[in-house]
Amino acid sequence: MSSDPHDRPDTQVEPPPEVLTFGRSGVDIYPLQVGVGLEDVQTFGKYLGGTTANVAVAAARLGRRAAIITGVGDDPFGRYVRKALRELNVDDRYVVTNTEYPTPVTFCEIFPPDNFPLWFYRRPTAPDMQVKPSDIDFDAVRATRLMWLSVTGLSEQPSRESHFAVLEARARKQFTVLDLDYRPMFWDTPAHATEQVQRALPHVTVAVGNREECEVAVGETEPEKAADALLAAGVELAIVKQGPKGVLAKTSSERVESPPIPIRPLNGLGAGDSFGGSLCHGLLAGWPLQKVLQHANAAGAIVASRLECSTAMPTETEIETLLAGGDPNEHLANSHAEHFATVSAR
Repeated sequence: MSSDPHDRPDTQVEPPPEVLTFGRSGVDIYPLQVGVGLEDVQTFGKYLGGTTANVAVAAARLGRRAAIITGVGDDPFGRYVRKALRELNVDDRYVVTNTEYPTPVTFCEIFPPDNFPLWFYRRPTAPDMQVKPSDIDFDAVRATRLMWLSVTGLSEQPSRESHFAVLEARARKQFTVLDLDYRPMFWDTPAHATEQVQRALPHVTVAVGNREECEVAVGETEPEKAADALLAAGVELAIVKQGPKGVLAKTSSERVESPPIPIRPLNGLGAGDSFGGSLCHGLLAGWPLQKVLQHANAAGAIVASRLECSTAMPTETEIETLLAGGDPNEHLANSHAEHFATVSAR
């Protein structure tokens, strides 16, 4: 009997993901006490983490078929990552289990409004950096409508080789996105990161990052010059996050700025990933660029106003509520009051 699934009339072929991310995943261990150092924290919450995992979750929360290429350890935390992905409607079929290295964990401290130190426990390396080209389903890479990669994945081998193999397979297909996510602890020097980012930029159609990340990528921090330099490097859409000044996006024929959306911050970690997931959704929906940025800004603001990252990703209804001047956290009022009271008391 043939084992070809196409020979079985009762076998349903799953459609490819609309959004496929490639990069970091792990476990976030976040304090449940706000405004204190880790040495004084009494209790913690455990959450799915990793920037590309969060982007996939954010896109899934907005109704997109999302999946991730990543690696996890053959350990309880690895099983947790897979379980959490599925529970948050992210397809885990492309997740590779690594028997040599443990699933990474990340701790943070929460000092609102703008200080959130991170500690990564992923040495000497982590499973998500050990994904080889032979681990990747390139048919899925070519078929997905939007491919999202992170600069961190270029920081070491074999992940770097795998990322460039993915970019080669995409062949500059529309919505091949590079998150300029630069984290110094993953790189020997900023110059090393610059070298790899500049290799990647000609192969992507969208680049998104903040001013500091743009400096590493193209040597510019001034938003207009940074966006122009990204366009000159080959991207079709350059998005520069300007912090309190909002977001700037440029193409060869369009320039759009979207102001920030005021909201009381609790934990800014994950806000950029929420922005990214909403960006994916808006680009795939074919919205005007102004609407894409406005919704992405609102999505990021909502996560910044919540404690965790992955499970804090907003729904479309919550985004619309904030844009209409309402409170997307009304149902969280009691827990928010408790967290902010902790901060005020210190």
